[in-house]
Amino acid sequence: MLRLRGFEAPLDRIVELDARVRALKGESEGLKAERNRASKGGPPAPEVRERMRAIGERIRTIDAELAALQQEIDAALLWIPNEIDPSVPPGADEKDNAVVSQDPVTELGFEARPHWEIGEALGILDIPRGTKLSGSRFYVLRGAGAALQRALIAWMIDLKLGHGFVEIYPPFLTKRETLTATGQLPHFEANLYRDAQDDLWLVPTAEPQLVAMHAGETFDAATLPRRYVAYTACFRREHMSAGRDVRGIKRGHQFDKVEMVIHCLPEESPRELELMRELAVEVLRALRIPGRVVERCTGDLGFNAYRGYDLEAWAPGQGEWLEVSSISSCGWFQAERSNIRFRREAGGKAELAHTLNASGLALPRLMIAVLENHQQRDGSVVIPEAVRPYMRGRERIAPGEFALS
Repeated sequence: MLRLRGFEAPLDRIVELDARVRALKGESEGLKAERNRASKGGPPAPEVRERMRAIGERIRTIDAELAALQQEIDAALLWIPNEIDPSVPPGADEKDNAVVSQDPVTELGFEARPHWEIGEALGILDIPRGTKLSGSRFYVLRGAGAALQRALIAWMIDLKLGHGFVEIYPPFLTKRETLTATGQLPHFEANLYRDAQDDLWLVPTAEPQLVAMHAGETFDAATLPRRYVAYTACFRREHMSAGRDVRGIKRGHQFDKVEMVIHCLPEESPRELELMRELAVEVLRALRIPGRVVERCTGDLGFNAYRGYDLEAWAPGQGEWLEVSSISSCGWFQAERSNIRFRREAGGKAELAHTLNASGLALPRLMIAVLENHQQRDGSVVIPEAVRPYMRGRERIAPGEFALS
C-alpha cells in the first residue's frame, strides 16, 4: 500500500517495536503467573520472598518500558496512510488519473485573457497591494470582485442546504488533537500555520473541524447520515509549490472554501461519495463553466482518502484544467483516529462510522474560472445568472467601474 501511494512510513520500526512489546508482555505475564502461584501456598520462605521482590521490581520496569514503547508505536502509526479501495485505478501520479467525464471547453470567439489581466484591467483584483500587505501569494479583491467572491460562497452554501446539509460556522483556529485525529498531523505539519505559544493551528480546510465535532461520540444509527457544510478561510504554507503558478491567484497561502463533510454508515459511504460528486459538479453546471471529473489513482489518492475524485474547471485564459474540488471517502480512517462510532440498536456493538469530505467548491480557482469563461470581447465580465441575486442583480462588471490608481 505504501508503494502504491508513494509514501514513506516507519513500517520496519513499527514491526520491530511491536515484537519488543510482545516479548515484554509475555515476560510480564509469566512473572505475574509465577507470583500468583507463590501466593497460594503457606507463608513464603525467605528465598521466595526475595524472589517475589525481584519479580515485582522487574514487572514495574517492564511496565515503564512498555509505556514508552507504546507511545513510540502510537506516534509511528500516525504516519501510516489509509487503506486503498480495490476499485481505485493504479498509477504513479495525477497524470494517471482516470477521466470519468469531461465537458466541451469554452469557445469565446476571441483570444482569451488570463484572470490576472482581466481582474487588473477591471480594477477588481490588486495583486501588488496584496503583496505589499502580506508578501508573495497574497492579493486584494476590490469592489465587484470582493462582492462576487462573497456571492459565490453564500450561493454555494444555499445550494447544499437545499440538499439537506446543516450549515456550520466553525472556529478558524484548531487544536493539535483535532488535526491529529483527522489525519492532517503529523503528515502535513510542514504545510500548516501554527501559533506556537498556545499550540493552536490555522485550519487548512473546514474538514477537520466538521469531522472532529463528533470525536469521542457514538451515534444512534437512525440519525445517520449527518451532512454538514461550512465556509472557512483556509491557510497553507504551499512549500510544495515553490516556483509554480507564480502568476495570478491560483495558489495562495490564504483562500476561501465551502466544504462538505458527511458522517454515515459504512454501507452508505459509496452512495454518499457519488452524492458529493454530483453536488460539486452542480456548481460548475449552474455557473456554465466546463468541468472535468477524474478518479484519483493510487499514487494521487492522498493520505486520508480511501477512494476519491477531483473536479476540475476549465480556465481558457490559461488553457488548463484547474482542480476546484477534491472529493474523498475516508472510510473508517478518520473515525478510528477520532473514535467516532455508531450503534445499530440500543445496547448493540459500537462500530466505526465512515466519513467523507469534498470542496463545494474552493475559491479562488472558481473565481478564476468565472472570470476567464465569462469574459467578453469588450473587456467586461458577465456575472453568471445563478449568483446575480446575491449581487443585487448585477449582470456584468464593466471596464472603468473600479479603476485602480
